[in-house]
Amino acid sequence: MTPPPSAPASGDLSARYRLRHATEYDYGEDVPISHHLLHLTARPHPRQRIRRSLLTIDPVPAVRTERVDYFGNTVTYVAVQEPHRTFSVIAESEVEVFDPPALVPDDSSAWEHVRDSLRGLTGPDDGAEITQYCFDSALVASSPELLDYVRVSFTPGRPAVAAAIDLMNRINHEFAFDPTATTVATPLASVMRNRRGVCQDFAHIAVGCARAIGLPARYVSGYLRTLPPPGQPRLVGADVSHAWASVWCGATAGWLDICPTNACIANRDFITMAWGRDYDDVSPARGVLLGGAGHGLTVSVDVEPLED
Repeated sequence: MTPPPSAPASGDLSARYRLRHATEYDYGEDVPISHHLLHLTARPHPRQRIRRSLLTIDPVPAVRTERVDYFGNTVTYVAVQEPHRTFSVIAESEVEVFDPPALVPDDSSAWEHVRDSLRGLTGPDDGAEITQYCFDSALVASSPELLDYVRVSFTPGRPAVAAAIDLMNRINHEFAFDPTATTVATPLASVMRNRRGVCQDFAHIAVGCARAIGLPARYVSGYLRTLPPPGQPRLVGADVSHAWASVWCGATAGWLDICPTNACIANRDFITMAWGRDYDDVSPARGVLLGGAGHGLTVSVDVEPLED
């Protein structure tokens, strides 16, 4: 299914991609019935246009519906009502991603001004849409440790963009990327203590730090370009689902997408699938099933650049 055209992009340089995300569950015995929620349809936004989108599901579900959730993401619900030993979803799409507008970090408003200006935001299109990301969520709760950590970057009077970039760089330098160190159930406090994790953990830390000082921050899930442009290093997190953080830096700068895993601002190499308060809001696939006796999971992601 192809969604309606997205809003005009804001950057000058763009890249087009063909995406393929394949997920397969293998069960130990027949599953009579299963229900699944999928965040596998890329969302349009001012820097991303969706040209084509298709979900292929096997077995063919008895029930399949799509809706837009509270955060603006497309969610697909499916129910398989026949015995099955495998469940697979192949998500394919073509997207165009634009670079963000150029920023001068020191020219943005002081972070305290950004925080205090939130009280003046009104209406669903600015007030609620922005301020809802100030509060604790299921996987990201404020703590003294987060507050102490963020204060090193968000010093008095520092511009919000410059402070957010400094926070991003510190997480990148001070936390080790270690796929064996955490799971989706690892508490954020453990990640802070051990200084090890993966992109989801680092995004949660950045989100939690921003919220600890009163700034809105949201968790973004998506993908990275699999093969880098000539002469550039391969980004950490390619070939799998990726995650980064987006921090509100005021009305002029807007949302700043920062990737602590790679110490860079999200550009046209980053493809957005969904955003929410944390991973719990936007997990690519989750489900409830009857029986199964355990399962194996295989996931593959490919992001192929397309020539104009």
